[in-house]
Amino acid sequence: MARSRERDEASRKALAYSKFYGGKVGLVPKVPVRSLEDFSIWYTPGVAAVSRAIAADPDLSFDYTGRWNTVAIVTDGSRVLGLGNIGPEGALPVMEGKALIYNYLGGVNAIPLAARTGSEEELIAFAKALEPSVGGINLEDIESPKCFEVLDRLRKEMSVPVWHDDQQGTAGVVLAGLFNALELTGRSLRGSRIVLLGAGAANVAAVRLLVEAGADPRDLIVLDSRGVLHPEREDMDQLSLRNRWKYEIALETNGERVTGSLGEALKGADVLVAAAGQGPHLVRKSEVSKMNERAIAFFLANPTPEMLPADALDAGVEIVATGRSDFPNQVNNSLLFPAVFRGALDVRARTVTDRMVIAAARELAAFAKERGIDSKHILPSMLEWQVYPRVAATVGQAAVREKQARKRLSRSESMDAATERILHARKTVAALLRAGIIHEPPE
Repeated sequence: MARSRERDEASRKALAYSKFYGGKVGLVPKVPVRSLEDFSIWYTPGVAAVSRAIAADPDLSFDYTGRWNTVAIVTDGSRVLGLGNIGPEGALPVMEGKALIYNYLGGVNAIPLAARTGSEEELIAFAKALEPSVGGINLEDIESPKCFEVLDRLRKEMSVPVWHDDQQGTAGVVLAGLFNALELTGRSLRGSRIVLLGAGAANVAAVRLLVEAGADPRDLIVLDSRGVLHPEREDMDQLSLRNRWKYEIALETNGERVTGSLGEALKGADVLVAAAGQGPHLVRKSEVSKMNERAIAFFLANPTPEMLPADALDAGVEIVATGRSDFPNQVNNSLLFPAVFRGALDVRARTVTDRMVIAAARELAAFAKERGIDSKHILPSMLEWQVYPRVAATVGQAAVREKQARKRLSRSESMDAATERILHARKTVAALLRAGIIHEPPE
């Protein structure tokens, strides 16, 4: 009841504050404007020299404009949070919130762009058309399976990083949490039996990252709304045509060919990762009680997890994580995406590979370990800002190693650059508050 009242109060304030501020983010000048002479430098006639230089060498746009630190947050509004297809206008407040987090936690200039596109081809074309203006693309809140095709195509066809936070971000933080949860329970990724409930954006990406990080695909069991994925399912022909990502998972995972529902899948399982839909009774005690001793369970649906942590603990689970900040172990992709793009932008990366995401997840887990981990603390919190430059430097170095960086920075150079830009963003907000330019919210 108390948590319900807190959610209602947060919703009330969100409406009031959004109207008061007229949005969460805005563009402000970076250069001094003191006289007409300044205009002649920043605009005409001086700007023509900059344009000619970039026309001769387009890569100079990273030096002479803000492109080097700019990300477009692109959505069609087809799957927004737990609200479904609410359209681009309905998605815009979420994109603005994303832009705020990018700036404050990552020092990244992010521009929210909600596009009215009717097909995945239109959305792909829209994102590609933005490339001359940005250093990267963050895809957001796009329905499955459209989101898979859009991400795969853009990663192949663009020469700046393209990231889908519902896929790579969520899966990366899940992986970081699992690194520490598995260690606490005396396990490793290889050899652990992992059940993934839900075959949407987060878990499809999680399967890919888990395997790349060392898990045996035969030890993974994935369920969608029709039950366990396996090669003999009746709808395999349809999946091969409509959702090749899910089809490939059905072929490559579940070495024991388990069939049936969640209860069958959880027999002898070590880990459950649920990203399936609103709870709190989507997963039942009778199902998780079939897991091995010292079990791990992540329930990622927001605002109501698939199972409440107290119920999971009562059923014998040792470590529980959710997507919410008012429960222990919040699996929040905000722990990852600001730092991933900070690091990628600092070295002017051409892409974000899965290995770069795994490196970021390992650094996130290592930071938490240094602070001290236990069953209620397997990940850092968003308030521990020092984690962001560390993860950024790790991502930058991974891009250099994989020859995806236009700028070759050392780790110390990456760390210094990320720290400076993140601190600058935080100090800017503090200074604007002190000056009264950002007003205190209304009562």
